Amino acid sequence: MGTPLPRDPIADAQRNWERHGWGDVAAPMAAITAIMRTQQILLARIEGALKPFGLTFARYELLALLSFARSGALPMNKASALLQVHPTSVTNAVDRLEKAGLVVRSPHPTDGRTTLIELTTEGSTIAKRATAVLNTEVFSQSGFTAGDTDQLIRILADFRRKSGDFAEE
Repeated sequence: MGTPLPRDPIADAQRNWERHGWGDVAAPMAAITAIMRTQQILLARIEGALKPFGLTFARYELLALLSFARSGALPMNKASALLQVHPTSVTNAVDRLEKAGLVVRSPHPTDGRTTLIELTTEGSTIAKRATAVLNTEVFSQSGFTAGDTDQLIRILADFRRKSGDFAEE
């Protein structure tokens, strides 16, 4: 993070939108832009915490997902669906994690068309250590109050559900 700007550029953009006659969409533009900027800030914090482990957030998410699986393994297509990323992204992550010795591919025992991704012992250890660092350095210091966090979760989940990200519970 560099030196803070003297003013909020998103608030400036909102005023510019209003001055140009787009007042009806100025606030939503500012909200969406603020979400995008917040994502950049949080991702930079996360990537900084994961760098000593040689992980990106995408690769960490896959390790964490596998660590939550009862058997420590998942079919690649299920991992893709649960992470909500294209199968090519999972393949690329698995390639990197496999080269690092953190996961292995194996054939599914009953479905010859399916490949399983399984955590290695080292992968499990790295997942635990990286999670501890993220919990300490990022998640416990999010910059959001408990009330803000609850509101954000509710607002963003509602948006995601309405956008078809997941079905009503």
